[in-house]
Amino acid sequence: MNRRTFLHTSAAALLSTPLLQAAAANTQPLELPTDHRDVMRRRRKRIVVQYDSLDALWSYWKLHRNGDAPFDRYRDAVFSYVDEPGSQIDAIWWDIAGSPLESTYPSKIEPPVDHPLLQQWLREGVDWVEQLVNETRRRKLEVFWNHRISEVEFTHMAGGATKKLTSQLKVEHPDWVVPASWWPQGMWNLVSEGLREHKLTILRELVTRYDLDGIQIDFSRHIPCLAVGHQWELRGHVTEFMRMVRLMLLEVAQQRGRPLLLAAKVPQTLEGCRADGFDVKAWADQRLVDVLTLGSRSMDVAVEGIRAAVGNDVQLQPCFDDHHATDGYRYGPIEFLRGVFANHFQRGADSVATFNWSVGTPEFCRIVGSDVGPPSHQTAYKEVGDPKSMAGKDKFFAIERRGGYPWADGFFNRNDTAPLPQPLADGGRAAKFTLHISDAPPASDVKASLTLRCILFQTDEADVFEVRFNGIPLSVTTRDAEWKDAQVFSPQPQPASGGKGDYKVNPKQRLLRLDCAVPREAWEIGRNEVEIHISTRAPQRKSAVQLEKVEAHVKYGRS
Repeated sequence: MNRRTFLHTSAAALLSTPLLQAAAANTQPLELPTDHRDVMRRRRKRIVVQYDSLDALWSYWKLHRNGDAPFDRYRDAVFSYVDEPGSQIDAIWWDIAGSPLESTYPSKIEPPVDHPLLQQWLREGVDWVEQLVNETRRRKLEVFWNHRISEVEFTHMAGGATKKLTSQLKVEHPDWVVPASWWPQGMWNLVSEGLREHKLTILRELVTRYDLDGIQIDFSRHIPCLAVGHQWELRGHVTEFMRMVRLMLLEVAQQRGRPLLLAAKVPQTLEGCRADGFDVKAWADQRLVDVLTLGSRSMDVAVEGIRAAVGNDVQLQPCFDDHHATDGYRYGPIEFLRGVFANHFQRGADSVATFNWSVGTPEFCRIVGSDVGPPSHQTAYKEVGDPKSMAGKDKFFAIERRGGYPWADGFFNRNDTAPLPQPLADGGRAAKFTLHISDAPPASDVKASLTLRCILFQTDEADVFEVRFNGIPLSVTTRDAEWKDAQVFSPQPQPASGGKGDYKVNPKQRLLRLDCAVPREAWEIGRNEVEIHISTRAPQRKSAVQLEKVEAHVKYGRS
């Protein structure tokens, strides 16, 4: 039987099961088994790590091409953050499917394993996916498989470089493909019934081969998965796919005697979900999903709005990618990460997720040849999963910036609706922003200060600015016309996110930093309104002032 015939036969056999036949086209709510509902009622997670360990695998292989690359050394590295005392990591969702050109595990459906180190380990009797899943379970952590709905086609060359190729499946099944402006091979098209069936066979193989707690359907990698401009009208095809996956997982769970949960990674706002064709309200109403991971590279996540749409039975966990980070804030200090995650919990998150963080502690990064991540990652894994462990600690909160992610046609990951940077009109209306702050003004026995910081480009020493916080005028306490920020590139466009992240300060850069003390009576927990206005502009200036960053810094100290 050739590969194409096998795929069609396997998919047909899967869809012929009575449960799938009875409900594949049904939009009524599914009845979830008692043990499934019990698991969800008890599920309490702090930090979920979406772990893409393939880069670390390649680094490890490059460091030990002589074959001296035992699995146990790699295992200790990828679990090093988890194994540190005080870790708040409660779940690892393995994101290791790799390119559709090659499998990362011994699959009967996907192309053969092609990675030299994985091939070596298989010859030694080590299936790394099985080992990683079992090691996660041994640590009593939740373990999911993260399924990227539409991964790009590339392969690693002998020297370590990558090369773009074309998937044979896309050649054989052009109806499975939707055009994408940024990827010439196109993305997978969920309108195609054949594609949905093919993906179902892959997911069924995974949950029957490995001892998983669940599956996440990751729509952040990549969009579009529906025809651009028609995503919302085609949303039913994505909902149908989610129903097919849910029904399959319920069947396998019944056979093995233990629930299998279903999560989906979707945009960080309800409007963004709608723009990309993800009807999360229908998914919740039909009981098709247990967890929604919200956003990926955004710090401003509208947990409240999505909660209002999906109700309380679906758990919500905002995600923060610190590789393709929100523009201007990659590898931020621990005060920044506290602000991001504390805001998520204040806005109603059940848990939080990280993605594309350092592979492990500095010691283990060096062992496997990976780049050493910022110290803030190591500290954050012991703090940001619990609001109590962040209480009374310095934080700063920032307004989202646009740009930095060209690999999408649609809403997800692009941050196109973020308010900054923004030009300020000379003598015109004040620019207004909403800034979320998780911390309430402290009690009288706690010394704390709140400072509003604005970073501006193309200013003059004669320019005068008026700043208000929740309607209250603020006085400027610091005016620094020599301020520099390696992650602000004006007047050049911002570069794409990712890469090494080794940003260099331009010695000729001249930004203006304004710090304003915020009185305690102006400070509110949750939403705060910031206004900035040019009251006096230097004469004969032609270039508009541009507001680059707005931040609120909270500092604590016992009185």
